[in-house]
Amino acid sequence: MKRENPANPDNIPAISRLTSRHCASLLALVAVSGAIGCTHTTPVAESQVENSVELRQESVASSLPSQSVPAPSFNASRAMQYVKELVAYGPRPLGSENHKKVERYILTHLQGDRVEQDDFEITAREGRFPVHNIVAKFPGSREGIIVIASHYDTNWPLRRSAYIGANDGASSSGLLLELANQLRGKRRDGYNVWLLWDDAEESMRLPWVDAESLYGVRHLAQKWQEDGTIKKIKAFILEDMIGDSDLNIDRDTSSTSWLADLVYEAATRVGYQSHFFARQLEVKDDHRPFLERAVPAVDLIDFNYGYNNVFWHTTQDTIDKLSPKSLAIVGTVTLETVKLLDLR
Repeated sequence: MKRENPANPDNIPAISRLTSRHCASLLALVAVSGAIGCTHTTPVAESQVENSVELRQESVASSLPSQSVPAPSFNASRAMQYVKELVAYGPRPLGSENHKKVERYILTHLQGDRVEQDDFEITAREGRFPVHNIVAKFPGSREGIIVIASHYDTNWPLRRSAYIGANDGASSSGLLLELANQLRGKRRDGYNVWLLWDDAEESMRLPWVDAESLYGVRHLAQKWQEDGTIKKIKAFILEDMIGDSDLNIDRDTSSTSWLADLVYEAATRVGYQSHFFARQLEVKDDHRPFLERAVPAVDLIDFNYGYNNVFWHTTQDTIDKLSPKSLAIVGTVTLETVKLLDLR
């Protein structure tokens, strides 16, 4: 995922993902890819952030019932166990044996579900690699699809380090496995829900190269456009870096506004609004290929992982930085958002 224009409470200049990906993890990357330069982009003004947040909260509050609603069921302990088991395989870059093991692990937990595998190969400067998207489909009573996505690969340029991506990839992938438990065996009175574990999200080169990233979702979005599936997607919800024990989900300014507002309404209904949208920034992430095809999409991401994001894309992205409570918050809000989408 590539981020641009973060709003920073410490007034640190905003940095695009093209370069902040390396500013945040410079020490860890020097041994792998040599010296990396950083350039700056225009930050979002603090007054703009505060005003937009206040207006959004007033708008959402006016549409809410006077009392919060019972939170959907979500087993955070089980989700956390999935995350632990995923990172126990170690680094999982494309083409590695660990990557194959993690793919098999996900498929094993989806046995008995309706699963679509989107397998293809890519040719990058670094070589030719297999890519595997996994889609678990849970039927509903209404025409239309809600897609909830997470990438599961780790960074290929960091493959020779101990980088395991506990937060960046594993936290959201474990969360989706628990969402599958909540959806399994039930006939939904709403839209079909498809859970997507997309592959080859991370850039094959550092600094970030747009053309050598987001392979999985770009391929699947094109495939679904060609076969007509894209027209049936009512919402695309991306989960990314959602396990941080100090959870503060950012508002991505490129996400579809009404869908982001609906997420905030869901968070407010279940009492978790304090963890959402205090900051805003622009994100280039797995949802972009769907936004480009006019699919309503939102990115749920906390891009402040440690002070000034120091744990991101380093060997410090480990399980001890995560919390089951954070998984519970995001999982519960996701399920509540799905419920609100069903009512639209």
